[in-house]
Amino acid sequence: MLPTPGLFPYAGIHDRPKLEWPEGKRLAVYFALNVEYTSYGSGGLAQCYSPGLNHPNTYNWGWREYGNRVGGWRLIDLFDEHRLPLTVLLNTACYDHCPALVAAFRALGAEIVAHGPTNSAHPNGMDLEQERAWIQEATEAIRLHEGAAPAGWMSPGADPSFNTEALLAKAGYRYTLDWPIDDQPVWMRTKEGPLLSVPYPQEVNDVPMVLMHNGTATAFADMMIDNFDEILRQSSKQPLAYGITIHTFITGQPFRIKQFRRVLEHMTRFRDDVWFTKSGDIAKHYAAAVPAPANET
Repeated sequence: MLPTPGLFPYAGIHDRPKLEWPEGKRLAVYFALNVEYTSYGSGGLAQCYSPGLNHPNTYNWGWREYGNRVGGWRLIDLFDEHRLPLTVLLNTACYDHCPALVAAFRALGAEIVAHGPTNSAHPNGMDLEQERAWIQEATEAIRLHEGAAPAGWMSPGADPSFNTEALLAKAGYRYTLDWPIDDQPVWMRTKEGPLLSVPYPQEVNDVPMVLMHNGTATAFADMMIDNFDEILRQSSKQPLAYGITIHTFITGQPFRIKQFRRVLEHMTRFRDDVWFTKSGDIAKHYAAAVPAPANET
């Protein structure tokens, strides 16, 4: 037998517990907006548009900073215009760096998901105690500023370690977005108790589509719409969940916002059929409908 994560058994999509979304809707859709901050003049910075430059790589740092100064604000306006809920995956360094932006997301009613202190470091490669303290730092920052601990976690770089899931369960997290494995939530079994995996997209995500595959704004919009149309059709057989991942500094660029507006206009025509929600509400509803198996508690 080849090694596996050991966190969940295999289960094909047709072999699942009975599930219904609120109001009998068949498809749950949430938008995950990454709001990030990276240190200037050091590592951990994606060098997608000017690879090979030594630090300080001002060009790449400035490209990301555009998302905090402009792109994030434009996306707030867009989600407010379309009356859509939003999930924000937050580097907690943003509380110090761009507090007005975080406050605007709070005023919008966005869910705040812990996304580590910064994208300048990833948990994969940290030792156990270093990662425990790093998770605690992000958790306490959100508790302080939002008045409650976050329910959900997303590792910077989508790069968890062997220990991440157990540490999250121990710290009181209810769900993770680190595993792009399914179109329904999946219970994970850790040595510290159960943790729910909420569907998170690897493909319908502006980082791989735009930065890794050189996808155009129009192609990314077409991808989001095509995936929506097809998964809505598939959801006639069983309730499904569809996440869309964007970043303030990528989709927040004006020419991409134009195409993203087209996506939202298309999707919101189906409000009667679709539960537009937040990742935490998906986790909460699923956990109530499909409790963790006894051997995973």
